[in-house]
Amino acid sequence: MILLASSSQDDLLRWERGVRGLAPIFCSTNLDSVRSELVRIKPKILLLDHDLSKLSGPNEISGLIKLNPETKVIILSRAISNETEWELFRTGVRGCCRGDIEPEQLKNVVEAVQQGELWIRRTLSWHLLDELVMITQEKNEIKQAVSELLANLTRRESEIATLVGNGESNKQIARRLDITERTVKAHLTEIFRKLDVADRLKLALIMQGSLSSHDSAGVGR
Repeated sequence: MILLASSSQDDLLRWERGVRGLAPIFCSTNLDSVRSELVRIKPKILLLDHDLSKLSGPNEISGLIKLNPETKVIILSRAISNETEWELFRTGVRGCCRGDIEPEQLKNVVEAVQQGELWIRRTLSWHLLDELVMITQEKNEIKQAVSELLANLTRRESEIATLVGNGESNKQIARRLDITERTVKAHLTEIFRKLDVADRLKLALIMQGSLSSHDSAGVGR
């Protein structure tokens, strides 16, 4: 299903011509209707007029997306700034184009988004690259920080932390390493202190994200 949302009947008629035949079509002319239809019919595509009454901006659009995360949102608008358009993509919007787009071109946009593509202007592609670089740098910084913390563990503590990351209980760890459960608990207390974590769940998440398969393969040998 495709939901068209605009207070302009002319726009709705033109958009409807563009997407006719792709899926059943529903139309909304106000924000309250859009909210209810997102929940009721769960459309695959939402063509949303950026100038729809009471639609206040990216935060409002983000709220619509949360109502049905499976719906792919395409914003149609008059000319908007690069910064505004990029903010829309950061909320989860899958495409942006002009509201007066020709019906045949709108069909191309919808078909591309249905296939999992983004409909984004080339002039904004550098934003995507910058975002990817920033995310990669942040991941590397986190990985480095965790590695430095793990380096503070003794060999036995590393073994126990890795086994916790593999989902083993204290009893299983004690049996594998031929030590008592009391000793395992004592090591865990020290591990929690060194890594500044409160419980074994957080420890397991750290270990699962930080240790390579080579590190894990050597445990207990």
